[in-house]
Amino acid sequence: MADPANTPLGKMLLDEITPVVMVARERLEKVITQAEEKDDSELGSDPSPIDNVHARYESANLPTWFDFFNKELVRSASFSDHEAFDHPVACLLVVSSKDEQPINQFVDLFNTNKLPSLLNDGAMDPKILKHYLLVHDSQDGTSENATKILTEMRSTFGSDCQLLCINSSQDGLVEHQDNPWVLYKSDASSGQNLGCFLNVDDINEMRDIMQDLSTKHIIPYMEQKIRVLNQQVSATRKGFKNQIKNLWWRKGKDEIADSSNGSMYTFSSIESQIRVLGDYAFMLRDYELALSNYRLISADYKLDKVWKRYAGVQEMMGLAYFLLDQSRKEAESCMENAFTTYLKIGPSGQQNATRCGLWWVEILKTRDQFSEAATVYFRICSQEPLHSAVMLEQASYCYLLSKPPMLHKYGFHLVLSGERYKKSNQIKHAIRTYKNAISVYKETTWSHIKDHVYFNIGQWYAYLGRYDLAVSHVLEVLACSHQSKTSQDIFLRHFLHIVQKTGKTFEVPKLQLPEIKISSLKVIFEDYRTYASPTAASVKESIWRSLEEELIPSLSTARPNWLELHSKLVTKKYKESNVCVAGEVVRVDIEFKNPLQISISVSSVSLICELSASSDETQSDANSQAGELQNDNKANKIASRELSDDNSFFTLSKVDFSLEGGETIMVQLKVTPRVEGILQIVGVKWNLSGVVVGFHNFGSNLMKKKNEKGRRRGNRSLNDNLKFVVIKSLPKLEGFIQPLPTTTYAGDVRHLVLELRNPSECAVKNLKLKVSHPRFLNMGSQESLDVEFPSCLEKKTEHQSVQPNPNSISQPVFTFPEDMLVKAETPLLWPLWFRAAVPGNISLYLTIYYEIEDTSSTMRYRTLRMHHNLQVLPSLDISFHVSPCPSKLEEFLVQMDVINRTSTDSFQVHQLSSVGEQWNISLLQPVDTIFPSQCLVAGQALSCFFLLKNQRKSGILEDKTSSTSAHLGSVVRLGPQGSTEPLFDTSISPLADFHHFERLHQEISHQGDSTVDFILISRPLKSDPDSGTFDSLQLFSHHSCHCRQVPIPKLRI
Repeated sequence: MADPANTPLGKMLLDEITPVVMVARERLEKVITQAEEKDDSELGSDPSPIDNVHARYESANLPTWFDFFNKELVRSASFSDHEAFDHPVACLLVVSSKDEQPINQFVDLFNTNKLPSLLNDGAMDPKILKHYLLVHDSQDGTSENATKILTEMRSTFGSDCQLLCINSSQDGLVEHQDNPWVLYKSDASSGQNLGCFLNVDDINEMRDIMQDLSTKHIIPYMEQKIRVLNQQVSATRKGFKNQIKNLWWRKGKDEIADSSNGSMYTFSSIESQIRVLGDYAFMLRDYELALSNYRLISADYKLDKVWKRYAGVQEMMGLAYFLLDQSRKEAESCMENAFTTYLKIGPSGQQNATRCGLWWVEILKTRDQFSEAATVYFRICSQEPLHSAVMLEQASYCYLLSKPPMLHKYGFHLVLSGERYKKSNQIKHAIRTYKNAISVYKETTWSHIKDHVYFNIGQWYAYLGRYDLAVSHVLEVLACSHQSKTSQDIFLRHFLHIVQKTGKTFEVPKLQLPEIKISSLKVIFEDYRTYASPTAASVKESIWRSLEEELIPSLSTARPNWLELHSKLVTKKYKESNVCVAGEVVRVDIEFKNPLQISISVSSVSLICELSASSDETQSDANSQAGELQNDNKANKIASRELSDDNSFFTLSKVDFSLEGGETIMVQLKVTPRVEGILQIVGVKWNLSGVVVGFHNFGSNLMKKKNEKGRRRGNRSLNDNLKFVVIKSLPKLEGFIQPLPTTTYAGDVRHLVLELRNPSECAVKNLKLKVSHPRFLNMGSQESLDVEFPSCLEKKTEHQSVQPNPNSISQPVFTFPEDMLVKAETPLLWPLWFRAAVPGNISLYLTIYYEIEDTSSTMRYRTLRMHHNLQVLPSLDISFHVSPCPSKLEEFLVQMDVINRTSTDSFQVHQLSSVGEQWNISLLQPVDTIFPSQCLVAGQALSCFFLLKNQRKSGILEDKTSSTSAHLGSVVRLGPQGSTEPLFDTSISPLADFHHFERLHQEISHQGDSTVDFILISRPLKSDPDSGTFDSLQLFSHHSCHCRQVPIPKLRI
């Protein structure tokens, strides 16, 4: 270990264990207040990372005012009657030369009536060294009179007399660079104009006088007294005989009561003489002599049960052991005994316990026992909050300097210290300690204490009027989902109250309330792919690709037609950017979550965008490569960041909503560029409770995402996915299907109309369409646009209906007439046939391909994607069983089972048709017998039988067979007896077309004559099934294909 005298404790002891001047208690608070003012410059700085904090304090760079405060705290325990350090050693008597009777004045100064009470009571030796100083001011005249007085003084008082000449004339004003008293006067500051009339000679003369007083008078006097006292102690207490005598004399004191001070020892008692000898030896650095006398007197005080004196001796023994660098165990044991004994005494020993603890701490810190030192600091804490605050803060730094650092204890003690600073109204010190604690808790999961720290710092900054800093700290606790509902409400109310005090709308980057879930962000835009509805935009790209592979003539060769042009329009920097069209919406879907249990109000949610002209970007890129920037291009630059309501280059949507506790909502934000250029979606902004504007920059989230259109681009950041090349306006089709139901029953057949509109003046041509589910949706002929449904499907007396075209059915892509153009004047209307083929939740996808008539357009073609979700409910469930007739080979018995699977609706079975010209079906029993109630109510089931004949005879029907024979067949009316309602022709479109796709779905083709298909036509009844009236505008068809393979027996002769 280094020389103990050069350690912080050694220097403190040399400074403090000397004859000192009494210090007022109020000085402690003044020291802390001054330190608070000095630290004001660092009040707004950010807390350093914990590694930097540890490195700074490891280099012994602790706050300087700690040492000063500790010294003042030690001085506050001065002038104790149980120790001789503060006993006067010498008395300096000073009289002015202009005094009328200076000799009498000197005598009167040391009058016993004016001495301190301890000198008159016998606790201290009144026979001390006296030194007489005559002060002469040069402006009062020459020094001759002063010299005469000095001669008279020496003749009266002896040689301990001196003359000090000073100058107080304003003509001799001297500007000193520093206050000459700042090093010697505890309450003097460098800013005070003290000693301004003293010149250099005056100051040097005062210094010489004080040095002479110390070296030639005080120290020799103390050395002489040590020799005298040592002789007395040796004669009365040292040696075996004296020790036996002392023990025998004290034998009768075992029964005396405990006392904090014990009996009063006069200065002439042997116990006081030994204590004075030890203290004088300690002050003159003879630690061996001091320790021997402390040991000698320690047992006496313990036997006399004067605990304060005993504690004081134990305290000095510990310090002597330390300075002699002997027995660490003995030193710590003595300090422990002294400290605990002081505390047992009560309030009268608290100051001495504090002083003892501070010296004990320094001993432990010198030996790198920082953890133990922190424990002692904690034990020093008193009921007085300011004193405790400083001790707890010093304890925290001891934990930080421990090996290894005890970071959690460091932070916890800083919080305890800050709380006590706040109780003492030392707000700046409270902020400083709490900010240091942030470095510990910022990256931990100790959420509650972290919230406590940030919230209190914010409140204290607001108390000081630093509202900007207050807002920034309270912001950290807004998204406190782990807190109780009451705490969350308090945090939010205080935050809004602080913001309102600023008198302005506060803008906060990365506002945590509400939370923005970046992982949910979806970007939806239209390039050559357009969407008829938001649901179509959310469909997987692979589904649209499968439809467009056959729809677009050459997908692989068509793409470069506009992509190559795109690469020429923009710089290399933006080649990976997405493409959108001026005047068309770019949508960003993102989730907002309220992490709190209380509701919050969010308004004016919109995107933050930047738009720059593509030509200017190209020019700027070229200029940057050349190392120049043309000033005349700045006037043409369109660069706009949307922070206001009006912007001529793009428009933004704004959304208002409120979030209940824990609620998450998907918000759709839109931006519509109006000019060509480069569009960058920077982030999102919103207004919280009308007083705080929050911003979130998407560019800070460098995460790889899959573009909503299904295009994967490796190593692309979110920032790249939000950058768009805006090309000039293009025609865009809008598509609607009217009136497509969202919920219906299985078998429902409807006549729909496809409506296509082109708002642009530029026409589109060469339209094509493909449907994902032809079982549900078929394209009609243009002639059937205005037909009346379902009367258009009725069986005619003369066969005038249009037969289904097998070629058009087999084509997967429907091509509109080549001469058809869609312009702004009139929409394109085209008939569609719909049939709910099977029950369930069905998604229908339609893709319409169209080309742009203007050949100068950037894109040659575009596609319109349409998506509709349907809920198809079960209706009639039918099944057929065909068995050969045992008596006739060409006849078969058909059993039809029908069940109404609905829960409330009733149906009327209208007709049953067999598909195929060779088949003839007839009833085996009257209709009234089959359907007594004329309808099938909900949940009802029935069975009926039919006779099926094979009309084909050898060579008879072969010549009559035509291409449509597969769709012809016979019909049986199943309606009420005597009904005149027309039958429906199942051999014409759309019923024949839907039946074709049903057969394809079951993988049955028109091969052989051994199959038979049935089509059951039904009509839903109106709300009152007893009325027997059906809905004349609705028609249901139920198809059963290849019910059973019917063998045709061959006769053998």
